[in-house]
Amino acid sequence: MAVFAVPAFAQEAAEAAAPEFASAAETAFIFNTLLFLIGGFLVMFMAAGFAMLEAGMVRSKNVSMQCLKNIALYSIAGIMFWVVGYSLMYTDVNGGYFGTPLPYSWPDAGVANEGDYSVASDWFFQMVFCAATASIVSGTLAERIKLWPFLIFTAILTGILYPISGSWQWGGGWLSEAGFSDFAGSTIVHSVGGWAALAGAIILGARKGKYTADGKVNPIPGSSMPLATLGTFILWLGWFGFNGASQLAMGTNGDVSDISRIFVNTNLAAAGGVVAAIILTQIMYKKIDVTMALNGALAGLVSITAEPLMPSPLTAIIIGAVGGVIVVFAVPMLDKFKIDDVVGAIPVHLLAGIWGTLVVPVSNGDASFGTQILGIVAFGVFTFVLSAIIWFILKMTIGIRPSEEEELNGLDMTEVGVEAYPEFNKA
Repeated sequence: MAVFAVPAFAQEAAEAAAPEFASAAETAFIFNTLLFLIGGFLVMFMAAGFAMLEAGMVRSKNVSMQCLKNIALYSIAGIMFWVVGYSLMYTDVNGGYFGTPLPYSWPDAGVANEGDYSVASDWFFQMVFCAATASIVSGTLAERIKLWPFLIFTAILTGILYPISGSWQWGGGWLSEAGFSDFAGSTIVHSVGGWAALAGAIILGARKGKYTADGKVNPIPGSSMPLATLGTFILWLGWFGFNGASQLAMGTNGDVSDISRIFVNTNLAAAGGVVAAIILTQIMYKKIDVTMALNGALAGLVSITAEPLMPSPLTAIIIGAVGGVIVVFAVPMLDKFKIDDVVGAIPVHLLAGIWGTLVVPVSNGDASFGTQILGIVAFGVFTFVLSAIIWFILKMTIGIRPSEEEELNGLDMTEVGVEAYPEFNKA
């Protein structure tokens, strides 16, 4: 016997089966949160990039130490940014100098978040930036810093110094009110890490044998250019999260279009830095230095980070190329002052960061050179002075440098106990 659906029942069944579509606001919330999470894990992967870059740029007897420092600093940064850093940077700054120093909390599981993105996704995204700042210090001080003093400094930098200075701009503090512009952190992340590294390098001193009494520079080659190159490419990849996700929104056509533009400019600036470094080293030294090419890429990336959206493609290439030129000239300049920077982090992150921040008004009419200089000086004085004080206190109390014999034997053996390449030392 044929069965026919009663029209009313059929309509009810159709309505019950119809899918529920998210509202425009909910859809934007989902995509904004996804941007933070994807950008966050790309920036987190930069921790691997820093580790590989440093592992390649140090001698084989110190590779394990650099790997240990990088996984430790990332972990300490994550904890410290939860304990005090995030709230200090973002909670109740209100045009001032720092926020509320309390552990941060987010809604319970299953509770819908208010606002334009999930609270936890924002915390995660901001935390990985904090960790990147400490990674900069690690490379500069490689091969002659004790582990525990470095980790203590890392805890203070990621829990207090970086969040306080970051609150001035990204937390809505006094520099934000003044009109300072730093889209993704040429100064807030990279120069801050560079200033902390510079203070440490001066107080710690150079590696044994790096400089002679008459001022001669003895090059100390790294253990693995393939590892250093791999690290550079990982950092280059992670930078798309660093800059692209700093758009902070992916819920509209305009936002996604801007993110795409940021990707292009970021890539072009890095390429410009590489090409400039290659050409310049060929002219100056008659041979191309691969470490300069690698750092040229990173300097180009740092240079475009302060304003990756507004420049034209050609302008982005020029900005990145100037970063590459800065590296080529700054590395020997540091040697003249006997400042030993193992991986070239000070030219890449500090000096190229200053350049990138200073050039923002060229493409962004809302920024001014005066305010940009004010921000550069404020971040520099605050970070360098306090970092120097902390390094000095550590030096006078627990000591920051291994003995000459321990440094000669390598920190893998004396500080870590696990050598990276044990077979190299076997007969």
